[in-house]
Amino acid sequence: MLSTQKTGLALGLFFAIVHAAWQALVWVGSAQAFINWMAKLNSLRANETVTAFNATTAITRVIAMFVIGYVFGWVFALVWNRVRK
Repeated sequence: MLSTQKTGLALGLFFAIVHAAWQALVWVGSAQAFINWMAKLNSLRANETVTAFNATTAITRVIAMFVIGYVFGWVFALVWNRVRK
């Protein structure tokens, strides 16, 4: 049986860490090179341009992704537990 709280926290932290890492790339100025590299690996041309770092937006995004990840994890554990009964 999965704990809804632990699963929510785990997925929420994962989402938040991934987005915090992305914001760190934006902050140090490496995000555009990363996008171009990832696009090239997938035989694509990156048409997106990374904008300037904004601390308020970055913090808001990381918090929002934690909440979204928590909800996804919580719902997943709830459904998993009900299906497995």
